Amino acid sequence: MNKALRGINAFYCRFLRAVAGFDWLGPLALRIFLAPILLLAGMNKLGKIDDVAAWFGNPDWGLGLPAPYLMAWLAGLTELLGGAALLVGLGVRLVAMPLMFVMAVAAATAHWQYGWHALPEETLTMPWEWRRDLIEEAAVRRDKARELFQAHGNYAWLTEAGSFTVLKNGIEFAATYFVMLLALLCTGGGRWVSLDYWLCRALGQRHGK
Repeated sequence: MNKALRGINAFYCRFLRAVAGFDWLGPLALRIFLAPILLLAGMNKLGKIDDVAAWFGNPDWGLGLPAPYLMAWLAGLTELLGGAALLVGLGVRLVAMPLMFVMAVAAATAHWQYGWHALPEETLTMPWEWRRDLIEEAAVRRDKARELFQAHGNYAWLTEAGSFTVLKNGIEFAATYFVMLLALLCTGGGRWVSLDYWLCRALGQRHGK
């Protein structure tokens, strides 16, 4: 029995050493996934800064935030510059923190009242959904819209690229991006394919480390 356990332990240790050689792939995948999302979000905000500031500041149909122009510029620049930094792997741990703050603010101000899920899925992927009433309401409106399209349109053509749904707009996406950024805060940009790695390596060699 002990011999078998030692064999299993030895195999697992070899497996861990093998996987450690690819530890740079996880951070790289997170960076490649997040960078274009953030770059596009930042460019859209900065390109429509007046509209974004109006939405940020209006208490009736917007978020009712203070200093809306400042907030809009800060959010847009953080996403744009942060996305560019993640793409090349420069200052990954540093830029992860303000980006996490942007995601937390977005979740709290723009999405929290709609619950967790972004889409009205009757089969919940997460048990902590706190706006199940909106899931039911969105599903009713989705089904009604489908009935109208089927009765008055070419439904086969309309749904050829995908079925219709109603956006519930919960915090799911913002929370997911927050978690991914948290992982990058803990791991950094990774080896080989990040500027952080090569800068640290060059500085280490310069100082004889």
